[in-house]
Amino acid sequence: MKNQCLVLLLILIAIPCFSQQQNQQRQIKISGKIIDQDTKEPLEYATISFYSPRQKKIVNGGITTTDGTFSIEIQSGMYTVIMEYISFKTKKLQKQKLIDNTDLGVIALSLDTESLDDVLIIAEKTTVEIKLDKKIYNVGQDLTVSGGTVSDVLDNVPSVSVDVEGNVALRDNDNVTVLINGKPSGLVGLNSTDALTQLPADAIERVEVITSPSARYDAEGTAGIINIILRRSKLQGLNGALTVNGGHPLSAGVSGNLNYRTGDLNFFTTSGYNYREAPGNSLAETFFIASENFLIEDREFDRIRNGVNVNVGVEWYINDSSSITSSFLYRFSDDENNTTNVITEIDADNNLENSIRFDPEIEDDTTKQYSLNYTKDFEKTGHKLTFDFQTELSSEEEDSRITQQNDPRIELVNTLEKQNRTLIQTDYVLPLGENSQFELGYRGNFNELDTEFLVQFDTSGLITVDNNLSNDLRYKEHINAVYTQFGNKTGKLSYLLGIRVENTKITIDQKTNGDFEKKDYTDVFPTINLGYEISEDQSFVLGYNRRISRPRNRFINPFPSRSSATNIFQGNPDLDPSYSNAFDLGYLNRIGKLTLNSSIYYNRSTQVFTFISEDTGDVATIGTNADGSSIVVPVIRRTPINLSNSDRYGFEFTTTYNPSRKWRLSANLNAFQNSIKGTFNEISLNADIFSWSARLNNKITLPKQIDWQMTAIYRGPNENAQTKSEGIFSMNLAFSKDLFKEKASITFNVRDLFNSRKRISRAITETFTSYNEYQRRVRSFNLSFTYRFNQKKKRERSREDGNDGGDDFE
Repeated sequence: MKNQCLVLLLILIAIPCFSQQQNQQRQIKISGKIIDQDTKEPLEYATISFYSPRQKKIVNGGITTTDGTFSIEIQSGMYTVIMEYISFKTKKLQKQKLIDNTDLGVIALSLDTESLDDVLIIAEKTTVEIKLDKKIYNVGQDLTVSGGTVSDVLDNVPSVSVDVEGNVALRDNDNVTVLINGKPSGLVGLNSTDALTQLPADAIERVEVITSPSARYDAEGTAGIINIILRRSKLQGLNGALTVNGGHPLSAGVSGNLNYRTGDLNFFTTSGYNYREAPGNSLAETFFIASENFLIEDREFDRIRNGVNVNVGVEWYINDSSSITSSFLYRFSDDENNTTNVITEIDADNNLENSIRFDPEIEDDTTKQYSLNYTKDFEKTGHKLTFDFQTELSSEEEDSRITQQNDPRIELVNTLEKQNRTLIQTDYVLPLGENSQFELGYRGNFNELDTEFLVQFDTSGLITVDNNLSNDLRYKEHINAVYTQFGNKTGKLSYLLGIRVENTKITIDQKTNGDFEKKDYTDVFPTINLGYEISEDQSFVLGYNRRISRPRNRFINPFPSRSSATNIFQGNPDLDPSYSNAFDLGYLNRIGKLTLNSSIYYNRSTQVFTFISEDTGDVATIGTNADGSSIVVPVIRRTPINLSNSDRYGFEFTTTYNPSRKWRLSANLNAFQNSIKGTFNEISLNADIFSWSARLNNKITLPKQIDWQMTAIYRGPNENAQTKSEGIFSMNLAFSKDLFKEKASITFNVRDLFNSRKRISRAITETFTSYNEYQRRVRSFNLSFTYRFNQKKKRERSREDGNDGGDDFE
């Protein structure tokens, strides 16, 4: 009997334990509805999170539907239920024992007026933040770039410009490094000009202009660094935006920037497809002094850009202090470049001969990039360890089948570039006291580029290889760098002192002609950044840095361009790096609704890259005389060389004025003097150049809540040792209207309203003079529609995103 009672007692004890265990493991459904407390309207895409006190983390979550309802499956247990919506106060239901299917009923969220005020201040007060080593520009409300590309965004940022050929410059100096999220990226690609036109503008959250980079950054780029930060949110649930656009000349595209966070996982993507027709034109008139012959080349470019880019990733929050981010980038473009070149030659006796050269080119670009980031935050704020690994494989193939009038041969040109880049980086930041910080790190950049250039001639089916033009270039560049820096803030004075050491190993191997060269050099790059706060609204910054500019792929590529037989561009494998020492003194003053930001800068560079034009001594056949003899003209080559030195000093002024929330004005002026000294082939190429550029941006909210924006840009006359360029004026216009309670926007913009964005230049040498016009793309019209998920239009940027690689000292 006693045994039976003992068994019964054990069963009675086990039943609730078993029942509790079953409850813990059982899937249940939690439902409810979230509304606006004031309007009683449902809140679409509000986020619901379930925090487990036992596991000390969010274990699941979801979002509301269009009618504000939600239904989420979780494991039964004890939870804190968190409900969030942008610009609304967060509501928490503490210690909810959820063991069965439960309806939480209707939950009302109230507006967070303080948060709304902060958002409006960020959006309307100013679009720039000043730190010791950089300026941060938010581009969220630039209407003139809606539906456009990264190149369009950069051309609207003060201090930054994109010329008619698509080259990016900082303070009119094109020796600039472009980064994505603080690192080199496949989004920039083998050819940064083309790659930046494929990435949609909506993917950008902000642009950092770094004219005095700290030691943390690579020393590459004598003008400085442009760091593009892509959008990414860390809110629970789904949020982001989708944009569709179309325009004339014919263009169409769709892009999306979406995040979905559930529990400890955050999935994100920045992806898009873009089709764009980009017609352009150029004119070259060359007078040869010795023969008195006159050559005219009138070109029409019919370009088609057809590309897709997919950037997907996941961020795993291991715990409150550690996270791992893994992402994959795929970029592909299938482009066509059809060039028609009408060649006219007029000899000394005014005899005229015409010829047409047609160059249809097909280009395929592919980039695959994998990135891994680990971040460890220690207990003390700012104490952090990060590790980054990135590997990239990219290829670019161009095929041309060139025909020329009166020439029975067909020229077959194939260029294949394959690049393999690997990045390894680690950074450690240690706060010392309340306002001090010590930092050290390592970065390794390993780049291998293989370029095969094959030129063949098809003569009535007989194909022969031109061994004088064909070549195979193997280029390796390995850079290992270590750095350390220390920052401190004492009262009104802040400083950041650093030093960076970089070892560069370069191998240039031209397989076809047997040229082989190795370069190995180690350089030290000190950086000093000082800041002084006169008051909350006034401050000075002073920066010094030494930097390097290594030749780009295009600069060292020895393969001549073939779209013209008489005017070619050819790289120079013998180029050495250029070095610079730069000083920058900046002043910031906020006077009510007016913000003034000015800089005085000086940059001394040695072994400067300068483009020269020269008569190669070769001739090209462009036609046949009546007697059957060939008509030949000299071949002009444009190529980069190292000149001795350059002294550039200038003044930059940027102002922002917000008379009201409906009106915002901003202007930027950059003026500089550049003195170049050097000789080439015993010819003096000295030049003293003064130039300037200006940008005016005006945004007004018209009746019916229609936003109107106008951007006017002027780049003043410029010159180098041989060439003088005229000033260029262009204007962009845009109109925008919010729809569906600011969940969507429709924007119409016109780029280059007067179709005036054209480079006009003149060159004078001992053997010839030339006049040139170049227009990369003509005036365009674009209509775009953007729909936002769980976002407010005036929300400028998330301050919790620390993936910018910047410094915190202001």
